[in-house]
Amino acid sequence: MPLPADPLATEIGVLDAKVFDAYNRCDLPTFSGYFDPEVAFYHDTGGATFERDAMVDGVRRYICGKVKRELIAATFRVYPIKDYGAVEEGEHRFCDLATGRCEGVARFVMVWAKQNGAWRITSVLSYGHRPATTSEKRRATD
Repeated sequence: MPLPADPLATEIGVLDAKVFDAYNRCDLPTFSGYFDPEVAFYHDTGGATFERDAMVDGVRRYICGKVKRELIAATFRVYPIKDYGAVEEGEHRFCDLATGRCEGVARFVMVWAKQNGAWRITSVLSYGHRPATTSEKRRATD
């Protein structure tokens, strides 16, 4: 994934890659470590959770070994939040590990807080889940 020249966007882009590498490998201890213990996670089809352990349990039950997440790099954006952190937004697609087919696309927003030099995700919005268009199914990660 080519990263933008902006230092904050570059830093968040690297973190996004690490978070979702752990997600895709089902390395839940590493994945969990990127989230605040009281993360608010809002999912348009799955509902809301307000603690890291519940969110990670959902990943364990519904994602691990089934789905791979791919960032659509052309949609990746980062905005600073003064004296707090950053907002990351974009689109990602989900590929079925059994078939390799990428059938779903969704939008996301993540709020990152930088506390004592460490970044943690404090809020997630995952919404607009829809079937991928024909071109989105064929297209490699942008």
